[in-house]
Amino acid sequence: MADEAIRTTNLTKIYKEKSKQPVHALNGLNLSVQRGEIFGLLGRNGAGKTTLLRILTTLIKPTSGSASVMGFDVQAHGAEVRNHICAVLQENALEQFLSVRDNLTTYGRFHSVPPHEREARAQRVLDQFGLTEYKNKKAMDLSGGLKRRLQVAKVFMVDKPIVFLDEATTGMDPINKRAVLESIRAQADGGRTIVLTTHILQEAEDLCDTIALIHEGRIIASGSVATIKALATSVFELSITFESMNEELLAQLKSLSPVRFEQTGNVVELCINSVDGTVLDTIAQLSRISRITHLEINGGTLEDAFVELLGVSREDTSWK
Repeated sequence: MADEAIRTTNLTKIYKEKSKQPVHALNGLNLSVQRGEIFGLLGRNGAGKTTLLRILTTLIKPTSGSASVMGFDVQAHGAEVRNHICAVLQENALEQFLSVRDNLTTYGRFHSVPPHEREARAQRVLDQFGLTEYKNKKAMDLSGGLKRRLQVAKVFMVDKPIVFLDEATTGMDPINKRAVLESIRAQADGGRTIVLTTHILQEAEDLCDTIALIHEGRIIASGSVATIKALATSVFELSITFESMNEELLAQLKSLSPVRFEQTGNVVELCINSVDGTVLDTIAQLSRISRITHLEINGGTLEDAFVELLGVSREDTSWK
């Protein structure tokens, strides 16, 4: 389809090792990414996200099924695919003995950026990613977070229509992370397609236009953030302020088997599973024990949806 940047059909990848059981990293995965969107790929450790990115970037071949990028089959037309993409994978790929600026200009040279444009683009990227004060430092002398920021900044030296980012903000402090996320959004607003994996749910919620949840090598849910949240139909987040707190009230609250429970004085915040319509009955029962002076009810969060969809406990939500 003309508006598709990426499509996979029944994509399967099986890793085989002698004396070991075959590992199905991807298991008939079907995916569609539209041009110009930020697409978030989320899932637990070992779900298949990095394997998918490595296939789409032509680093490994699938066992079966098909994948195309900008209309080019990743196996039959690998060179054309590579001409349309740039990627930041989990491994850092920096020239350790070059300065920050030279890392950028060298990357531009490798991608045939004309000499008269390299310096201008490098300065733009340095400013955009807050790296100007470090421009003369060697990559080997940077902190882990700055190295990762430089790795992400490099791919924006070139004008490829699709950018793959695998755990792009790993190791960054909150301020640096915000700058990088704002830069990624600006690139998408300019028409580029961004595909990213992240284990930070708030990051995905703030940044992504579309989210897909991958589990055991399959996409089990996809859509906008609102669509994914709506899948947690029986989960409610409550914030209740009581006139007074007593043992009877605490016992009643704990009898609800909350997924999450936090108490600060007379204020209780909890997450409960409740069939729509009965949550108000629950609140009415609580109000008979102690008068409620403030109440907020919200639908499930992105994390609530994932916990429900994956059928795991909240203590076992290790996304990557």
